[in-house]
Amino acid sequence: MAESVDIRELNIKIEQNSAFVTNLVTGMNQVIVGQKHLIDALLISLLSDGHILLEGVPGLAKTLAIKTLSQLVDADFSRIQFTPDLLPADVVGTMIYSQKDENFQVKKGPVFANFVLADEINRAPAKVQSALLEAMQEHQVTIGEKTFTLPNPFLVMATQNPIEQEGTYQLPEAQVDRFMLKVIIDYPTLEEEKAIIRENLQGKMPEVRPVTTAEEIIRAREVVNMVYIDEKIEQYIADIVFATRYPERYGMPELKDLITFGGSPRASINLAKAARAYAFIKHRGYVVPEDVRAVAHDVLRHRIGLSYEAEAANVSSEEIVSKIVNKIEVP
Repeated sequence: MAESVDIRELNIKIEQNSAFVTNLVTGMNQVIVGQKHLIDALLISLLSDGHILLEGVPGLAKTLAIKTLSQLVDADFSRIQFTPDLLPADVVGTMIYSQKDENFQVKKGPVFANFVLADEINRAPAKVQSALLEAMQEHQVTIGEKTFTLPNPFLVMATQNPIEQEGTYQLPEAQVDRFMLKVIIDYPTLEEEKAIIRENLQGKMPEVRPVTTAEEIIRAREVVNMVYIDEKIEQYIADIVFATRYPERYGMPELKDLITFGGSPRASINLAKAARAYAFIKHRGYVVPEDVRAVAHDVLRHRIGLSYEAEAANVSSEEIVSKIVNKIEVP
């Protein structure tokens, strides 16, 4: 009985603290037509202190969505356009010699912002992509002999065009695993397309005003960490991730030859964190299995290695995650 009272109190607390989420969603919807899943994913990564990778063909409002979110939160925003000739120093910063002071001074790069848009991240070679690694994982940057802490909240939102397109470099596995979510963005529906045409022909983009602050986001993250996860849900999350490593143990021997490696412990952590944030967005103080299922594809699709057999049979990581989620027993 005591637990149910706690949950009730928690629900009230979350109702009070998650009101700004509605304002963020409303603000996003004023600028972006459709793309509900994308908006949810951006909010999940923002509330979970995770980074997000968006993949889709050009022109699907990836950059616009990220820019709009940063305008709605009163915080610093910077955009890095990744190109084949970009250098790591162009991202993190460098030491420059000052003739006036006769010494070297640090010139900070565009990574020193609350929201960093890494646009078309797969257009730059691995050396530049890995310059973001320390920043994303440790929330700090080392320039010369000095280490600088990045601002809080710090969120890297990267976009990439599908790998089939020419002039792109596949992201290293270590880099991809550092993204909490990988979201695949699809074309809008016919009705949404007509609305997009109408809005653009009118030529008036709605003015975006801040509806929340960086401080409120940090406070909200503390409340998200209070969202209750039952032991059965923890078991469910662990089973889903273990099934990506050992599918034969879960009655899916046909998947064994299709997977070269499964989700790391980072997958389990991020699945739990994302499910918590999803419950918070839904103004709920506890996680239900539907929350885990809602975020499973975004958390796992980039953490499963496909074998040559899978590629030959044209099986995607998407289908493997769907099979696992449908097979694992819901608590």
